[in-house]
Amino acid sequence: MKQVNGLLTAIVFQNLLLQEKIVHMKVLIIGAHGKIGQIVSKKMSESSEYEPTAFIRKSEQIPFFENLNIPTVVASLEDSVETLSKDIKGYDAIVFTAGSGGKTGDDKTLEIDLDGAVKTMIAAEKTGITRYVMVSAAYADERSKWDATGIKPYYIAKHFADKTLKDSKLQYTIVRPVTLTDEPGEGTVGLKSIVDSLEKEISREDVADVILNSLKEPNTIRKVIEISAGDTPIEKVVKSA
Repeated sequence: MKQVNGLLTAIVFQNLLLQEKIVHMKVLIIGAHGKIGQIVSKKMSESSEYEPTAFIRKSEQIPFFENLNIPTVVASLEDSVETLSKDIKGYDAIVFTAGSGGKTGDDKTLEIDLDGAVKTMIAAEKTGITRYVMVSAAYADERSKWDATGIKPYYIAKHFADKTLKDSKLQYTIVRPVTLTDEPGEGTVGLKSIVDSLEKEISREDVADVILNSLKEPNTIRKVIEISAGDTPIEKVVKSA
């Protein structure tokens, strides 16, 4: 039944694109001041296809987005679903790339990476947003690898956030990269399943390009895309997801 629903939502989404009802997709980037979020924001600001808005935690982060002519929403993922619903209302899509960061405790990982994410999913459904792209992590479904990562609580949070998203009615795409680097993007990636190693890496810029390519690609709806560095063009990987 989920496969049927996924096919139907993909068809509906594709029809909207063909009818040009979503010409300039209004995208709320949650976690926009993070490293991936900044790259996604910059790329969207340079594209005629998107109208990005940055969801950020601190007013001190506003100047970065002002320089890109991107409006901001200063809010917290620790807010209630009701408050978040007001913050996110009116967008066509959400890109969730927020995280508590490596310097916080496990409690913040649960509050932001898990509960914060889930609250935005609930708020999205309440306000009529259907498209949702989640930045997760490779191996989020492979418990046998979590201990070796040294950040098991993070993987637990990602696993259950992803599960909640899969069980929702949202037109989701879950992007699961391996270890991230700040190297320039290559414009190509590989599928994680082909290179199954915790030591593999991928640049944040390539992850950002996968996000942008996925947003308007109906074939990625209700799909999980696990990626590492590789030599397949990103557009091809996304279209064959």
